[in-house]
Amino acid sequence: MSVLWWNFVGRTDGEIRQAREDWMTGDRFGEVKGYDGALLDAPEVPATQLKARGRVR
Repeated sequence: MSVLWWNFVGRTDGEIRQAREDWMTGDRFGEVKGYDGALLDAPEVPATQLKARGRVR
């Protein structure tokens, strides 16, 4: 199962938090060619632990 938050997908809460940190520090993610604006800040991750919601059919 996956956790989706903002523009990040991970398997755990920790992976999402690390992805946000990497985004904010400019690590791991490339630049968007042709975009002239400033980097968009990712919103703060909620204080509660993020969990996969599971699959509903």
